[in-house]
Amino acid sequence: MEKLVQKKKPGGLFDTLKTVFWAIVIALLVRTFAYEPFNIPSGSMIPTLLVGDYLFVSKYSYGYSKHSLPFSLPLIPGRILSSEPKRGDVIVFKLPADTTQDYIKRVIGLPGDTVQVKQGRLYINNEMVQRERIEDYILTDGTGQAIAVPQYLETLPGGKVHRILEIFGDQGPADNTDPFTVPEGHYFMMGDNRDNSADSRAFPARFRFVPFENLVGRAEFLFYSKDSSHPIYDLGSIRFDRLFKGVN
Repeated sequence: MEKLVQKKKPGGLFDTLKTVFWAIVIALLVRTFAYEPFNIPSGSMIPTLLVGDYLFVSKYSYGYSKHSLPFSLPLIPGRILSSEPKRGDVIVFKLPADTTQDYIKRVIGLPGDTVQVKQGRLYINNEMVQRERIEDYILTDGTGQAIAVPQYLETLPGGKVHRILEIFGDQGPADNTDPFTVPEGHYFMMGDNRDNSADSRAFPARFRFVPFENLVGRAEFLFYSKDSSHPIYDLGSIRFDRLFKGVN
């Protein structure tokens, strides 16, 4: 006698919800423990990062704290599986005064360092940091006008080389500071756009030092970049030369 084979019914709503649930779980795990995407809304890290850059931050670089978790859930005491940042790393961190806000800057001062800016020159542990004048950077201001800005290659102790801008030369609003000694377990952060960055030099005074616990992760590479002054549908404003570019 011929047996009837019963066809399996489509999964329906339950299977769809189950698939969506596991997709969300996997995405959260990747975002929490591996890589998290961020976008750049301000020009404080020009020329390294531009407004409209989208990048991945490695969450495992410095270990995990409560700020590695969604909504900074207080489930991790202190920092676990930790590894200390290196001078020159570009890092996303939680603002000490308001941990709902993410900032991105470069590590300039490590625990125990003394950092000072005098007449526009950066000093670390009383030694002037080497910089080399290179070609001007063409910056577009708020009116769309192109202006030439002094640009330098800065070499930090340890050998990290990166570009910085000095819009006002060596006479900017934070080009003369007191000496700051970085406490244990904290870091001194600065933007590469030196005259247009609210950072550890505190102009305006948002923060001075960043606790190790507040570090979210290290900026690794760009996955998308678009000139945000153009409409979203304008494909010509995509910066194809920046796609999949590593963050120096």
